[in-house]
Amino acid sequence: MRPLFFAIAMMCVPAISHADTPDALIGDVVNGHILPRFEALAENAQTLSDVAAEGCDPTSIKLRTAFGNAFDSWITASHLRFGPSEVGDRAFTLAFWPDSRGATPRALSALLAEQDPIALSPDDYTQVSIAARGFYALEYLLYDAALMSDGAQDYHCLLVQTISADIAATSQKIYDDWQSDYAAAMQTPAQNGVYRSTDEILQEIFKSLSTGLEFTADTRLGRPLGTFDRPRPTRAEVHRSGRSARHVMLSLQSLQDLATRLAESDADLSVALNAAFEKALAQLSNLNDPTFAGVSRPQSRLKVEVIQQSVQSVRALAREKLGPKLGVAAGFNSLDGD
Repeated sequence: MRPLFFAIAMMCVPAISHADTPDALIGDVVNGHILPRFEALAENAQTLSDVAAEGCDPTSIKLRTAFGNAFDSWITASHLRFGPSEVGDRAFTLAFWPDSRGATPRALSALLAEQDPIALSPDDYTQVSIAARGFYALEYLLYDAALMSDGAQDYHCLLVQTISADIAATSQKIYDDWQSDYAAAMQTPAQNGVYRSTDEILQEIFKSLSTGLEFTADTRLGRPLGTFDRPRPTRAEVHRSGRSARHVMLSLQSLQDLATRLAESDADLSVALNAAFEKALAQLSNLNDPTFAGVSRPQSRLKVEVIQQSVQSVRALAREKLGPKLGVAAGFNSLDGD
C-alpha cells in the first residue's frame, strides 16, 4: 500500500510552473520578456539606419516603414527603464518626450539653419542636446510640414541619416550591455552585486510595470486630454505621424505580457489582469481615433477618458494584488523628478 499511497499523495501536489519560484520567475522575465525586446530594438534600429543611408527622402514609404518598425520596438521596451537603458541617459536619448517647451523643433531648426557640421559624424552627434536626438527628433524631420522642407536638402538628408545611425548605435549598446552582464546580474543576486536579493530584482521589475501603466495613463492619454475646458489634442504623442493610439496599444500589450508572467503561478490573478488589459485594449480598438483628436469633442473625449480609467484600473489591480503577491511595492518610478 505504501507505493500506492505515495503516488496518490504526489497527484495531490500542485504542478510547479516554470515561474513558481522567484528565481524561475525572474529568469522567465529576463529571457522571455526583456531580452527579446531589446534584441528587436537593436535589429530594427539598425535596419532604420541602413534604409536611411540608402535614401533619406522624408516622404519615402520605405524609410517611414523602417522608422515605424524601430519605433514600435522602442515602445514595447520603453517601460524597462533601468540598467543598460539608463546608462548615459540612453532612454532619454532615444525618447525625449514629453517636450513641454518645444526644445526638439528649436534644436533641429538651429542645426538646419546653421548646417552645423556636428551632424557629419554620428560619434560627434552624441554631443548635441538629447532634444535633437532619437525617435521624436526623427519624427519631426519625417513628418513635420515645416521641418521636412526646412534648410538645405542635402543637410536635411545628412541629419536624417545621422540621427538614424545614432539611434541604432544607442540601441545596440543597450542590448550589448544586457547580453554581456546585466541579464546575468538580474538572475544572480549577490551581496556585492547590482542586486543583493531576489526581492530587489522583483521590486525593479514590478516598478517597471507600474511606471509603464502610469506613463500610459497620465502622459500618453492624459496630455491630449488636458482638461474638459482646455483639451490639448496637439500634445498627443507623435500625432504628426498618426501613431498616438498605436503607442498606447503597443505599451499595453507589452505590459500585459510582463504582468502575465509575474502572475503566472496565480491563475485567478492572471485571469483578472488579462481581462483588465483586454478591456482597455478593446476600448482603444473601438475608438477609431489614431491621434486622439476627438478629445476636443465631448462625446469622443469621454471615450478617451474611459480608456484612461481602464488603464488606471489595471495599475490599481497590479498594485493591490500583484505587488503583495510578489512581496513588493511600486516605489518611485524612473521618471520622478524629470
